[in-house]
Amino acid sequence: MPSKMSPSGFKELSDTTLFKPLQLGAIQLEHRVIMAPLTRMRAPKGSDGVFVPGDMTVEYYIQRASKGGLQITEACPISPTASGYPGVAGIYTQSQVTGWKRVTEAVHAKGGFIYCQLWHVGRATVPSLIGGRNPVSSSDIPLKGNGPDGSPYAARPPKSMTVSDIQDTIKEYSTAAKRAIEAGFDGVELHGANGYLIDQFLHDNVNLRTDDYGGSIEKRSRFPLEVIRALAEAFGADRVGVRLSPFNYFQDTRDSDPIPHWSYLCEQIAALPKQYRPAYVNMIEPRFDEVLDEQSKLDALSNETGAKVQSLVPFKQILKKGDIKFVAAGAFNRDNAAPKLDSGEADAIVFGRWFIANPDLPIRLARGLPLNSYDRDSFYGADPPSKGYVDYPFYERAQL
Repeated sequence: MPSKMSPSGFKELSDTTLFKPLQLGAIQLEHRVIMAPLTRMRAPKGSDGVFVPGDMTVEYYIQRASKGGLQITEACPISPTASGYPGVAGIYTQSQVTGWKRVTEAVHAKGGFIYCQLWHVGRATVPSLIGGRNPVSSSDIPLKGNGPDGSPYAARPPKSMTVSDIQDTIKEYSTAAKRAIEAGFDGVELHGANGYLIDQFLHDNVNLRTDDYGGSIEKRSRFPLEVIRALAEAFGADRVGVRLSPFNYFQDTRDSDPIPHWSYLCEQIAALPKQYRPAYVNMIEPRFDEVLDEQSKLDALSNETGAKVQSLVPFKQILKKGDIKFVAAGAFNRDNAAPKLDSGEADAIVFGRWFIANPDLPIRLARGLPLNSYDRDSFYGADPPSKGYVDYPFYERAQL
């Protein structure tokens, strides 16, 4: 059925697949407009190195909650040494659990669902942000450039994690998942993308190990797969999601052959026993990049891999064998979201920038209403903190 045009001149998407229900593991969504995990760096300081969700955090999430809709939180550090940025609320202290519980209760009061994205930045941090300790990673290769405090990442290269370090970190992920249950979250999403710790094990230009956690894609996938199993044991597999970015360039990642490498990982995820198999995989489109425009990114991938990279479809097809839902993210808007679902290339769509600027995004998309423009300068903090955070106007305060 063709989409109707609203009086504003935009397509009404209420009759498209974007607004059909979806069973996503243990939860039943009423629509497929998912709020992306968005680092905003607005959490107030609770104590040294500890940032806790505050009143504005509660307001921010409740503004963007909708009946039967899913929000994924900003990435939450799983331990004091997992963080790479100030103003980011973690999930490793009781104060943070209490703060997040206020958020989950507010979202649930509007009939929404909310997952906590679990995060370890690995080498993407500096000692001043993690109690003076050295960062850790799959190998001892530092990031280029400077950290948030202005110091060069190379001044304190990351420590290559020992097997004992890896096992301790898996336990930290498990503990964080249990804290997320206490905080009232509906599930957790493993941040395995964007060049952070999990991704640092997957990308072969970062992981130079020669032990059981490096050297081949089979071994580079071992740590992520062990974390997925641990999260499933802690929270239940039908309440676990995984975010991946095979074609990521962020944080100095450049994999030599992403299609077969992430295909292998997806095959292993799909083949996990049911009690460990996640409900969905959230994957970032190859065209999306933090710096390059879409065509430049695709051209760069083609030049580096020798293959024309066009879509994430091969990964979706692999995951479908394990009945794992596929969630697509990266530069989606009102025009390309519904066709992505209609083509069968994704089961739901993650929106980031448009959700920042439009707290009532699902309503606006459904009814063909105009969208607020987003302000990039206020994405990662602002003065005052409310700017670009909780001050974007609603079109109307109504439920879907």
